Amino acid sequence: MMSAEQLHPVAIEARNGYRLWVRFDDGAEGEIDLSGRAGRGAFKIWKQRGVFESATISPHRTIRWSADAELCADALYAEITGCAPEEIMPGLRAPADA
Repeated sequence: MMSAEQLHPVAIEARNGYRLWVRFDDGAEGEIDLSGRAGRGAFKIWKQRGVFESATISPHRTIRWSADAELCADALYAEITGCAPEEIMPGLRAPADA
């Protein structure tokens, strides 16, 4: 199991319909439908022509469109692989004696 500090997106491709393909350094890859976020909150900017397609990988492991519009690589990895957040970020587990 890989820890969150080790998960790095290495390639992305913005696709039609607000779909984003992502590949991680461990070889996991897949496409995520982000259309439900388009036009909402910080992602309102995606409605401007060419903005969604301008996605980049930030040095902090986020997929970024602007200072206010970015997605966590860990959450994208969990969605692509089907891993539970606790599998990626062991610190989220509740203590055994809780």
